[in-house]
Amino acid sequence: MRPGPRRPHPGTGAGTGPTDTARRIIRLNYGFQLLFNLLWWMPVFYAYQKAAGLSDGQIFGIQSIYYVAFCLFEIPTGLIADRIGTRNCLRAGAVVMTAANLAPVVSASYTGFLVHFLAIAAGRSLTSGAASAYLYDGLRAEKCDEHYLKAEGTARALGLAAKIVCWPLVGPLMAVVHAAPYVLSAASAAGSLACAVMLPRLAATDGGTGKAADRADGGRRSGAFLRDAGFALRCVASSRWLALVMVQGVAVFTLSRICQVNLFQPILLENGIAEASHGGVLAAMTIAEAVASARPQWLSRRLPPVAWISILSLALAGTLAAMTLGGPWAVVTLLCLFAAATGFAFPIQRKLVNDAVPLHAPRATLLSVESIVDRAVCALAAIAAGAYLSAGHLDALLWHSALATAVLLGVFQLLLRSGVVTRDQGRQQAAATPGALRARAGAPKAADTGEDGSGTTDR
Repeated sequence: MRPGPRRPHPGTGAGTGPTDTARRIIRLNYGFQLLFNLLWWMPVFYAYQKAAGLSDGQIFGIQSIYYVAFCLFEIPTGLIADRIGTRNCLRAGAVVMTAANLAPVVSASYTGFLVHFLAIAAGRSLTSGAASAYLYDGLRAEKCDEHYLKAEGTARALGLAAKIVCWPLVGPLMAVVHAAPYVLSAASAAGSLACAVMLPRLAATDGGTGKAADRADGGRRSGAFLRDAGFALRCVASSRWLALVMVQGVAVFTLSRICQVNLFQPILLENGIAEASHGGVLAAMTIAEAVASARPQWLSRRLPPVAWISILSLALAGTLAAMTLGGPWAVVTLLCLFAAATGFAFPIQRKLVNDAVPLHAPRATLLSVESIVDRAVCALAAIAAGAYLSAGHLDALLWHSALATAVLLGVFQLLLRSGVVTRDQGRQQAAATPGALRARAGAPKAADTGEDGSGTTDR
């Protein structure tokens, strides 16, 4: 019996597979994300700075400045991405990242490392929202929306796999050339620039959201960035679904960051796991996270993405609390489960936020807003973690983190069930027309119509 014609998958146009342009976007995004984030110096930067003569106070002081700078850079760089185009912003970020990694080679001093980390913050903030926005818009322009989740997850998995392969080589390479970690990081960033240069231009997006408004008001650009920032914040205020989705993602980001960066070694040492084994445990966690990041589709589709984020957040909290009860092998197992849950959660959360962004809103700026919220809460959590550890109350910290997460998610579920906002309302807000959205957000009417009939030039 001859089979009937294949029904197209929703959002893919005439076929179920990605178009040639979509494949090119996905592959170049893989290369960009892998090379841009391949920081060879990460496992040795503390020892490298100590060898250069920096004190502990100077090293951790630079780290504090880095986190503050990252938050300060997020909004202006998101606005830049929405005005000059996400592709151009990726190129700029790669250029800055390449120069940043060469700073310690030129000057292995306090000033050199301070400049290095400030430039790292600028380069990463330039791409933090722009990379996701470009991928999302590029696939949507090709009517390949359903490939976004897998593409985002696979890019993260490939980046993690590259770190697993490359980081063990840093020690031997440093024995040959002491500055090798920073030279190789600069070379990787230069490779990401090549990928960004080859990214295809997206029709009606590469010019950025600001150009139509600039044409409509006769080219006057004074206060343009403040206007765009205000518009982005009003978009959040007018879209309750977007605001709630951003808040729900705070738990995933904060728990993963605090555990994998701040509490990783204290937890292992507390359970009698020697420092010589920490690298092996970190490798095992990275493998678990990479596999899960590449396969978010393994999670059942019977539950919506927003429910999965709540479940995975509770799983992260539960594993942290359970670490207070088990021995060394149980802790290692729980850390790997924690990493796997993190791997599943990040691609789903990123897609959830992108889906919630209203049509024709400044996507990169809004993703930067989400990043600022996440990192601000994380900064407060890091201060609390330091206080707990100084008092010798690691177990209490893990339990209190779990309880705080449960309370946050409980409030979130109450808001959903009370009818404050529903998923259907969220979809309606995300699909709002440019005129309706800007009318609610209070943006100038001329910006959404455009005298040349082209409308807003981005998303």
